[in-house]
Amino acid sequence: MIPWEKIDTAAIPGTDDELRLMRRGKEFSIKLGTNELMNSRLSGSEAALATLAAKKIEAVKNPHVLIGGLGMGFTLRAALGAFGSKAQIVQVELVPAVVAWARGPMAEIFGDSLDDPRVTIREADVSEIIRSHRSAFDAILLDVDNGPEGLTRKGNDALYGSSGLNAARTALRPGGVLAVWSSGPNPAFAKRLRGASFEVNEVHVRATGRGGGARHIIWIAMKA
Repeated sequence: MIPWEKIDTAAIPGTDDELRLMRRGKEFSIKLGTNELMNSRLSGSEAALATLAAKKIEAVKNPHVLIGGLGMGFTLRAALGAFGSKAQIVQVELVPAVVAWARGPMAEIFGDSLDDPRVTIREADVSEIIRSHRSAFDAILLDVDNGPEGLTRKGNDALYGSSGLNAARTALRPGGVLAVWSSGPNPAFAKRLRGASFEVNEVHVRATGRGGGARHIIWIAMKA
């Protein structure tokens, strides 16, 4: 078996932790400690984050979309296909090196998605983008941790608490959708979503997208 090779490391702003980009042949992995955050062989649920959200707002002709977390770009590429030719997509990534990896060692995976004219790349904290906008987005897609809790950094908890969910609701236009990816269930988070006056649907999606792999969770939360 081909051994894993460490390609690069990147500090996570506001923490003492770092991400590691690993490669084994043509397979890539992004890890934090012992946790694998992303693997290039498993893209199904990350793509579904975009496609499921897009179905909820398919009547919107010029959707404005905010994506938190670049990862390996699976959600971004799916969003480009699902939201249409008139979409405006703001892709936010906290760790600048992740964007550099996308243009460097993982360029073949990303293709031309980062340079699509519909896409604006922001190297920033997505929670700050959300809190600084009111009625700006038709869809907000979040995949910045392994679930609705601050794994990559404690500050991300602010996205998933009542205050963060209320901020997301404020940032959405009427009829907008908040979609959140998770590696597993979290009943307390689902309860907070409903407490923030969202209409919530919890969808189970296979990691591979083809009926195999781990079961991941996507919450589709609609602003009435």
